[in-house]
Amino acid sequence: MTEKEQMSLLDVMGVAAGATSSQSRKSTGAAKVADDAPRDQAHAPDQAPEAEAATVAAAPARKKTPAPRKTAGPRDETHGADMTAAEPELQDAAPSDLACAPASGVSRSVALDQFLCFSLYSANHAMTRVYRPLLQSLGLTYPQYLAMVVLWEKNDQLVGDIGARLHLESNTMTPLLKRLESLGLVSRERSQKDERQVRVKLTRKGHALKQKTNDFASCILAASGISVDALIDLQQRISELRDNLLESQSPDRG
Repeated sequence: MTEKEQMSLLDVMGVAAGATSSQSRKSTGAAKVADDAPRDQAHAPDQAPEAEAATVAAAPARKKTPAPRKTAGPRDETHGADMTAAEPELQDAAPSDLACAPASGVSRSVALDQFLCFSLYSANHAMTRVYRPLLQSLGLTYPQYLAMVVLWEKNDQLVGDIGARLHLESNTMTPLLKRLESLGLVSRERSQKDERQVRVKLTRKGHALKQKTNDFASCILAASGISVDALIDLQQRISELRDNLLESQSPDRG
């Protein structure tokens, strides 16, 4: 076997992986002759290529020791991956296990002001601040106002239906509606069809309160600095985004 073939074999087994020049490879090969003499004898020039490949395969101990990894847990037979209690490492996960595939042309380094989620989050806070002085005259918080809007659209609804419209859980809706009831704006009573369900109705005072909100839309339009058509288009796009995000979390999504 020529010196070049010997060095190629040593590279495969990880002995001379750090050599970067022909001079260093020669010196490294000379230094390893004494230690690797038995192996060199086994790889005489008249050795068949198949035997040489088998010798390389039979020497796993010569490979570099891999970096320490997290202790593996039970094996997931479905995906063929070790499932651990620790957070999974994305670089080791199979493509089918990843919830999100890298988007082509999208930089991994994005400034905060370029985050869509932050734009929506901060815009929501800004909108709430615009509403705050308007709602203070009514004695309502923003979530309470939204519940009233749902009832102004359709009176006499189940608590669950109101919560579904507002994307709020029942444990959030119950104290909210109790507060509206204490303000004399709504009444709550058990459903005659199913006593486990509670129906909510507007009182006369609750109906009358709607008249005080007629100017809210013009106030929001003026504060937005956007035309009516642009606001309508924006609202539709945000609603589409919200629905898509909710659908992406659905367990029934294939």
